[in-house]
Amino acid sequence: MMRAGNPGDAVRLPGGEADLPEAPYLLLTPGPLTTTKTVKASMLRDWCTWDRDYNGLVQSVRERLVELAAPGGACEFTAVLMQGSGTFAVESAVGTFLPREGGKLAVLCNGAYGERIARIAEVLGIELALLRSEETEPADAEALALLLEADPAITHVAAVHCETTTGMLNPVQDIAAAAKRYGRTVIIDAMSSFGGIPLDMRELDIDVLVSSSNKCIQGVPGFGFVIARRELLAGCRGHARSHALDLFDQWETMERHGGKWRFTSPTHVVRAFDQALQELEAEGGPAARHARYLESHRTLVDGMEALGFLPLLPEALRSPFIITFHYPASDGFDFGEWYLRLKAAGFVIYPGKLSSADTFRIGTIGEVYPEDMRRLTEAVKRSRFWLEAGASEEDVPEHSPVR
Repeated sequence: MMRAGNPGDAVRLPGGEADLPEAPYLLLTPGPLTTTKTVKASMLRDWCTWDRDYNGLVQSVRERLVELAAPGGACEFTAVLMQGSGTFAVESAVGTFLPREGGKLAVLCNGAYGERIARIAEVLGIELALLRSEETEPADAEALALLLEADPAITHVAAVHCETTTGMLNPVQDIAAAAKRYGRTVIIDAMSSFGGIPLDMRELDIDVLVSSSNKCIQGVPGFGFVIARRELLAGCRGHARSHALDLFDQWETMERHGGKWRFTSPTHVVRAFDQALQELEAEGGPAARHARYLESHRTLVDGMEALGFLPLLPEALRSPFIITFHYPASDGFDFGEWYLRLKAAGFVIYPGKLSSADTFRIGTIGEVYPEDMRRLTEAVKRSRFWLEAGASEEDVPEHSPVR
């Protein structure tokens, strides 16, 4: 049966196969991101939140998340889904794992998302110790060890794996090792990295990991998830500072009622995530996806550097998920104008988030491939309007950032 809608938006219902229109542009951001047509088509069916089939799907998603995060660790780890963006899941974790009395959180900050964790703790009234690094420097595990030795009141340590402010990949293995040396609980925000890089919570000795549906697993926005040690979460009854974001209560409900959420769940998003998990497995899992992201990243950097754009971070510190570039050193450059020209050419990039430098960011996650990066750099080459107002391309020194 056909339903009325905008021209070009017709689909065959119910879901499965769908005649979906081509996207007008690729989302080259750290999420939401470009998804496959099959992920989008999976949302064409309506689901009841009380239905046994749907709740069974939720249970399957939870089990597969644990297997991704801690292979073979189903007895030791569990997964909880939480409505909202990834930040909702981070807040639910911080507000639930930190006890109301006697808890203190150390946060390693080298960008906006570490600062966001700290802000969450402040709002929730959690005692806080901040360990800041420069935005262009990795989080400092050695400094963390010194802090933990000096402050025995600290009970938990939180850090961001991929700090998408810059694209920095922080040394979570060293951070977790330093925290465990002093017996602290480790919380890792792996929002923009989980599913896109091999990671084993047992091997790294991570207690709590947080991510969301619309990042490297390549689903759509609508929920986050927390993967944690069962024994640790089981001891968190009554900790939460929020009714809606009570991670323990959400977990207990899902455990007791076979995948049921406490409140209305994003059913279509869960179904899309299930499809995205199947596609991740078909691709070869996080290792294969990581290899694709790396190739796209290298293709992008090579193409942009050939045009004179300078990456913010040295290669050793970059993640393959998003990269930050300096603005061209030209008075004629205007990011807003350039953004619109690239969007018209079929590419949406991200503004910068640094306070210390003028930058922009380009993501390489989602349903994008190295050939898309080559098409992007061709579009960048054609859209350098600031060269038209001044020197020609031939007049610009080879390694100048205006090239």
